[in-house]
Amino acid sequence: MLRIIWFCFIFGFLSLEGESYISLGEKVKYPHLKYFDYANPHAPKGGSIRNYSLGTFDSLNPFVIKGTPAEGLDLIYDTLLAQSMDEPYAQYALIADDIEVAKDNSYVIFHINKHAKFSDGVSVSPSDVKFSFDILMQKGSPIFKQYYADVQKAEVLDKQRIKFIFKTTKNRELPLILGQLQILPKHYYEKNPFGKNPLLIPIGSGPYKVKSYEVGKKIIYERDKNYWAKDLPSRIGQFNFDTSIYEYYKDDTVALRAFLSGEYDWRIETSAKVWARGYVGKGIDSGEIHKVSIRHYLPSGMQGFFFNTRRDIFKDIRVREALFYAFDFEWSNKNLFFSQYKRTKSYFDNSIFASSGLPKGEELHILERYKKQLEKTAPQIFDSPYMIPGTDGARVLGENRRENLKFSQKLLKQAGWIIKNNQLIYAKTHKPFSFTLLLDNPAFERLALSYAQNLKVLGIEMKIQRVDLSQYINRLRDFDYDMIVAVIGQSLFPGNEQRYFWGSQSALTKGSRNYAGIHDGVVDNLINLLIKSKDRKDQIAITRALDRVLLWGFYVIPHYYLPNFRIAYWDKIAMPRINPKYGFSQYLWWDKSLESNSQKEP
Repeated sequence: MLRIIWFCFIFGFLSLEGESYISLGEKVKYPHLKYFDYANPHAPKGGSIRNYSLGTFDSLNPFVIKGTPAEGLDLIYDTLLAQSMDEPYAQYALIADDIEVAKDNSYVIFHINKHAKFSDGVSVSPSDVKFSFDILMQKGSPIFKQYYADVQKAEVLDKQRIKFIFKTTKNRELPLILGQLQILPKHYYEKNPFGKNPLLIPIGSGPYKVKSYEVGKKIIYERDKNYWAKDLPSRIGQFNFDTSIYEYYKDDTVALRAFLSGEYDWRIETSAKVWARGYVGKGIDSGEIHKVSIRHYLPSGMQGFFFNTRRDIFKDIRVREALFYAFDFEWSNKNLFFSQYKRTKSYFDNSIFASSGLPKGEELHILERYKKQLEKTAPQIFDSPYMIPGTDGARVLGENRRENLKFSQKLLKQAGWIIKNNQLIYAKTHKPFSFTLLLDNPAFERLALSYAQNLKVLGIEMKIQRVDLSQYINRLRDFDYDMIVAVIGQSLFPGNEQRYFWGSQSALTKGSRNYAGIHDGVVDNLINLLIKSKDRKDQIAITRALDRVLLWGFYVIPHYYLPNFRIAYWDKIAMPRINPKYGFSQYLWWDKSLESNSQKEP
């Protein structure tokens, strides 16, 4: 029986239980885990799953900023702990089979499972864990330095134990985010320097290995028949296909045709129009292709038009708010998206972390600490609820839309912009208001064109530039754009990652996801408070305060979200009866043709 230590975030104490898990915020769902409810323990092994991806790849190293990594590389690597997909924030034994968290939260010790092995047969050791942490902090993507910023160092204690010492005792999330660390083989990279050859075949301790690849076209993974963790409770019923193939397509139109003709097995649909009208043909008519909409309970995150506030044209908050009022979601949803979407009203929509109405209670108390700063940048934050402007969705210029554009004009005039010959120019320089929206995905072009028409009424020229994926990635890394369409996903437990999304340091770090270039002391302070939040109630109040400050900064023109996964798949695939609440994975599925009555779900 595995010994486990349960770290309770709410009360801040440790208690020994009978199974191996760690949880923040509430008791775990599986105190005696046999397998996850959303996994079928009787799923047969065998067959293949054919996946698709768009664009290209030129790297097999997902940990560095250089290059475009292939899809599916996470299959190669196990983490210290395995995260549950039907709990807000709980992790279970994987490479680590025992956890010890200091009473004052100054360190965490992971005990390494003696059976854990890399795919070449070498045992996983604490030295591998230390090597992984050190090499990612030194040579990995900038995200690692920010994500693990509060970790002072890793120490090998003995042949089975690794200790992480923290810089602060206030960051209660650290034991769990370290549980997400993917483990690399030290012995392999001593012979093959990390990061030198982007196409070096990687070795890990996960369920799959790279079998073969064609750069930019295809990569094939094969299931490791000797996978050390195949019988662990956190892995039972998963990774059932012998091979997993990713085929690459240049654009989604070609990819859809390939799917309908049977060239790959499943796809997640991101286009409302395609979901409504694009699935036609023999596979649909015969019933061999199924379309399902799976409800999820993940925070929406933020998808929208992101301003690059590093550009002079978007430094003035009044300009950003003016362009915010020019976006007509209702028309777009009705005429472009078959009314399938909900408008995003928060960076944490579809969750308890979303702010609403006027600030009150603990959230108000937190914001009042920064009243002087906020009165300069967002004076309305205390006495006006953040409101998304709406219209009636009519094609003609209706009353709501007209009033929205009038308000935009008022804000632009206050910011020093005037109309001359139907063109908006800056009064001091006579420079026209013109900028470029950078895209890599044609799916957003129709939305962008409708938005550009609204801006044209204001005398603003928005050019649309579409580039290939490689160029797009490079320009994002260098912050070389005026505006982009981006998505920042959110977790069920906001914390350290917020630094990477909105922190001032990340605004200056090339390759970060602070696409808007947010450099705000109040935001930085709220992120630090969030990371050090003492309990769930405190965390919710701080996140709502952060959400509200970001919204009133008008860094993004929010788009929309869908609280469902739209999935189409061929009949060869079988799925579990229960779907996880907080995500989905095709590696819970299996080949239907291999089923026998004894292998079907209970």
